[in-house]
Amino acid sequence: MTTPVCTSASAAAAPARQTYPSFASYVRARQPVLLRTARSLTANPSDAEDLLQTALAKTYVAWERIEDQRALDGYVRRALLNTRTSQWRKRRLDEFACEELPEPEPLPGDGDAAERQALHDAMWRAVLRLPARQRAMVVLRYYEDLSEAQTAEVLGVSVGTVKSAVSRALGKLREDPDLVLVR
Repeated sequence: MTTPVCTSASAAAAPARQTYPSFASYVRARQPVLLRTARSLTANPSDAEDLLQTALAKTYVAWERIEDQRALDGYVRRALLNTRTSQWRKRRLDEFACEELPEPEPLPGDGDAAERQALHDAMWRAVLRLPARQRAMVVLRYYEDLSEAQTAEVLGVSVGTVKSAVSRALGKLREDPDLVLVR
């Protein structure tokens, strides 16, 4: 007659999980399952393989710190999800190869020397129509290439005053009838 062994209900219900002697044995045993998880996170099978490779690399680095071998799948799945989330947040731009480059749109003043000079003259006439204080700030900021702080220091005003005055001046220049025709 055998003696019955008492086990808890949760221990009897949970399947025994395998412990893995090495990272390589874990990858060999669990790669198909983990690859299915990665494929559910991406639309492209190649991207899924790259995603799994990255997650496994992160797991390898932490292999010695993972004490509970039963939690390995959860650790790798979390690494998959975190890596995919990071990739999604970066939103890389896809580049497409093409046979011919499109022609760039010409900018005002890209024409001959006479057109450039006409644009230059129209700009200076518009700047001269600005009030003296705004004109000084625009000239210091954009012709002398000073920062907002440097412009404020030269004129003895606050940086906020420079920002608001330059903003109003640029608004006037955008609406100047001589410059509207040039655009």
